[in-house]
Amino acid sequence: MTALVRPYRLAPGARVAVVAPSGPVAEERLEAGLDILRGWDLDPVVAPHVRDRHGELGYLAGTETDRAADLQNAWCDPSVAAVLCARGGYGVQRIIELLDWEAMRAAGPKVFVGFSDPTVLHQAFAARLGLVTLYGPAAAGADFIKNARTQEHLRATLFDPESVRTIHAAPTGGVLVPGRARGVTLGGCLSLLTSDLGTPHAPAGARGGLLMIEDIGELAYRVDRMLTQLLRSGWLDGVAGIALGSWAGCGPYERLRPVFVDRLGGLGVPVVEEFGFGHGEGALTIPLGVAAELDADTGTLTLDEPALR
Repeated sequence: MTALVRPYRLAPGARVAVVAPSGPVAEERLEAGLDILRGWDLDPVVAPHVRDRHGELGYLAGTETDRAADLQNAWCDPSVAAVLCARGGYGVQRIIELLDWEAMRAAGPKVFVGFSDPTVLHQAFAARLGLVTLYGPAAAGADFIKNARTQEHLRATLFDPESVRTIHAAPTGGVLVPGRARGVTLGGCLSLLTSDLGTPHAPAGARGGLLMIEDIGELAYRVDRMLTQLLRSGWLDGVAGIALGSWAGCGPYERLRPVFVDRLGGLGVPVVEEFGFGHGEGALTIPLGVAAELDADTGTLTLDEPALR
């Protein structure tokens, strides 16, 4: 795997677009998130259909056509320096083929931030645009609104990326398999990685990469099933190292840990557990598509270069 093109960092006064490519957005959370962005001296603009709901399919934020148009128009707007997802949920897979990737490539690099369901977009931006993206909090997400650690790590990544070239695991982090490994970061939400297998924009595998994975609401046997699918498909062949993020709502961690030991321990690569990104409280922002070193013993991910130029 090779490192991807790094977008430019944000400057005070930058315009950022907030889109909802997946699930519907709670108005009060959206407004709270916008206030935080304004407090950073950013100029957030809300895409036209962010507040929509898709009729009887109430788990979607507007129709496929409208959600895709919001994302595409925001990305292709030369006045917009970054595109932030309002939330996750479900729905990106329904719009991914509606996007004009040639037009988006012509628009040039810019910052993309999102997590959970937008894992599919992270993979598509890497495959179609060759672009580094930020696996970070949703602009209308509860953790972003309430947690100072989450806010500060995203703010530092956007404005002062040199200050977060070394990302430290959460205090609860630990060593599942010791060692150090070098590679290019990739990954996201485990259930989305597995459901995206075989699609045109998904990577052929994690060979040479540092895999960052997390999930929410998946019991131990489901996590086992998804990891087993990645193993059986050969997708994990040659992976250089693995960082396990948060597993909110997945049951007691003592039930998950044996699954990780059983399914990942035999790969012979360093594995860090409870690194602190994803759906958990105080989530870190993880750049995807950057060359880095993962040190399981110290619980650190050190980027070769800042995530943004």
